[in-house]
Amino acid sequence: MTSLSSRPPNIVTTTVPRLHLLNLRIGSWKVQRPLHGLFTFPYTRLKNLPIPCTKLSSWEPSPFPFSPKDDSGGGFLKETSNIFESMDVEEMIETPVPDSEDVIEAKAQPSMQLQPLKWPMWLVGPSVVLVTGMVPTLWLPLSSVFLGANIASLLSLVGLDCIFNIGATLFLLMADACARPKNPTHTFNSQAPLSYRFWNIFASVMGFLIPLTMFFASHKGLLQPQISFIWFAVLLGPYLLLLSIQLLTEILTWHWKSPVWLVTPVVYEAYRVLQLMRGLRLGVDIGAPTWIMGSIKGLVSWWVLILAMQLMRVAWFAGFSDRARQRT
Repeated sequence: MTSLSSRPPNIVTTTVPRLHLLNLRIGSWKVQRPLHGLFTFPYTRLKNLPIPCTKLSSWEPSPFPFSPKDDSGGGFLKETSNIFESMDVEEMIETPVPDSEDVIEAKAQPSMQLQPLKWPMWLVGPSVVLVTGMVPTLWLPLSSVFLGANIASLLSLVGLDCIFNIGATLFLLMADACARPKNPTHTFNSQAPLSYRFWNIFASVMGFLIPLTMFFASHKGLLQPQISFIWFAVLLGPYLLLLSIQLLTEILTWHWKSPVWLVTPVVYEAYRVLQLMRGLRLGVDIGAPTWIMGSIKGLVSWWVLILAMQLMRVAWFAGFSDRARQRT
């Protein structure tokens, strides 16, 4: 039972001036009356009495019991001599703290679950390069494309290279999609080294200079016999056009910081070897001069050397990435 005590306020007597009052006492009441029959407010005093109350007010919350469910040993809030004795230091040390690597792996699980959706690209991408590049070059009869040193043959050869370029572009887009994470936690940038870019530009410039220098030397009379422009365009025109497209593609991958900057020259240079081998067969068919055949053979050797160096660069980059991963 709850006890509430209250003290009633004092009532102050208000009287009329210039009147004689009578003092009457009735028990504990003290009443002051005027003589002329006017009644004033009584002045009372009440004792502080306890007021019993069995019900709580509507705004007071009801008490509720609390008992821990897992307090089987009775150790919950156990009274000790020192407040710090209730803290078990050994249990605090043994409590496992989540490692940052575990947190990163947990965050990366949603993106890893989506990786199987990219697995078909590992087969579709190379298949596109095979169908658009190797099949027309190896299985298409050369006599159906080359009809002589004329514009029609030049356009047919350029069309074959354009088909390969479409396949190479699709392959690079698929490779970029597979290399980039689905939900990157930070901005994904793959920057090609400056020495690598310089070497690739140097190799491409040399690939331009060698045939152009031979052609201008022939027109100056330094190389005999001379060949016409249409012969030179049929033999090396598609080669120069695709080399320009490769150089532009590499510059764009460097600018966009795409992870395919390492495989772009490998794709184009592998096809370039087949392209130059096709030029050798065409040179035999049209009876090209010896110096132009020697120039094409020199270009084949040059690009095989560059392709081998590119593959060495891929192996070096794989080892460099592994060492960087071990350091982190």
